[in-house]
Amino acid sequence: MKSILILGAGRSSSSLITYLLTQAEQNHWLITVGDFSEAAAKERIGSFSTGRAIAFDINNKEQSSDAIAAADVVISLLPAHLHVLVARICLDKKKHLLNASYVSDEMKLLHEEALSKGLLFMNECGLDPGIDHMSAMQVIDKIKARNGRMISFESFTGGLIAPETDPLNPWRYKFTWNARNVVMAGQSTAKFLQHGSYRFIPYQQLFQRIVPVTIPGYGEYEGYANRDSLKYVETYGLEGIQTMLRGTLRHKGFCSAWNVFVQLGCCEDTYELPDVHEMTHRDFIDAFLPAHYSKTIQQKLGEQLGISTSGHEIACLQWSGFFENEKVGLTKGTPAQVLEHILNKKWKLHSSDKDLIVMWHRFVFEEAGETKEIHASLIARGEDATYTAMAKTVGLPLGIAARLLMQNKIQQRGVVIPISKEVYEPVLKELKELGIELVEQEL
Repeated sequence: MKSILILGAGRSSSSLITYLLTQAEQNHWLITVGDFSEAAAKERIGSFSTGRAIAFDINNKEQSSDAIAAADVVISLLPAHLHVLVARICLDKKKHLLNASYVSDEMKLLHEEALSKGLLFMNECGLDPGIDHMSAMQVIDKIKARNGRMISFESFTGGLIAPETDPLNPWRYKFTWNARNVVMAGQSTAKFLQHGSYRFIPYQQLFQRIVPVTIPGYGEYEGYANRDSLKYVETYGLEGIQTMLRGTLRHKGFCSAWNVFVQLGCCEDTYELPDVHEMTHRDFIDAFLPAHYSKTIQQKLGEQLGISTSGHEIACLQWSGFFENEKVGLTKGTPAQVLEHILNKKWKLHSSDKDLIVMWHRFVFEEAGETKEIHASLIARGEDATYTAMAKTVGLPLGIAARLLMQNKIQQRGVVIPISKEVYEPVLKELKELGIELVEQEL
């Protein structure tokens, strides 16, 4: 019996696991879900007879080696820095590997060995990165087929909350994926092309230099630049393009409020704060401000950062409880860990909450001497706090790609991302059948 091993049963795993358990019934496969918590893995499998749960710890060499050896395809939903550990075992046991994370430098080094062993190591096969790559390449290939010349490509994706969820939340945001990754987002310099010139934004300025984005029927958003957009010029085959910008989408006002934490240093993760066990929410914010004891924290924030004490930024911090004397509830932690813990008290999804995925691409190209544009947007809504839009859009591309691989419908090998037609065409086609589709409009 062919089998797929899924590593990780966290918040992004629900749709992937359910999809593959259903596929397993039709194809007589076995789906094994491994997690540090075997109980969490069992909960994801539920009553499906095509699945089994195991305890899995990548640091337990014998356990992880045995589990991977028993599979045909491995899907890693573990933290990104652990993928390469999984990959090395997959090389040793000659198993295919899929994940939804950015290709690391360490993973790239495994390309030749994976290729020589006939293995596919598919990375960046989730939402962003993932669906963004596939949908972009589909349009870019269409433009090239029309003898069009690409001038500009911009792409923004955001995991947000639906309009009816938590209407008093001024951030319009909750944690729908790894909370630590949200807190640590953007800490490397953003690099991109704009109008033919290289542009660089250091972390300290990232949330101040935003791009307005309007999605027809959904309203106005703001985007900030993602990591390194430059590497995708060659990846997408867009040599000579004038603008290449990939970014993250948020509701209007989010970035200026988040910038408060960035400027104060609350996202720092290189040292531990003292006496965290005694610290209140209020103490945490005050620790990063001047010691003017006659002034309120709101006043000190206003003076330090040049923001209004009655403005949107202060309202966001107020709603999140940062001016309250509630104990943090940790025994120790870095500023980033304390920030995440406090935010999670208000940003954790409730059972009935619904999230929202918004993706937007803009392609500018020249065709027969005319400049034209194609806009493409995707909106996906979650069902509840388990089957979220984030879980669907991260998990389903992985699940579909794994099915195609199990059925020998993907011939590509080595360390790759899903930008080839043999991958993006069937994946996007099935996503459309499942209600996840980018709608294109040519201007």
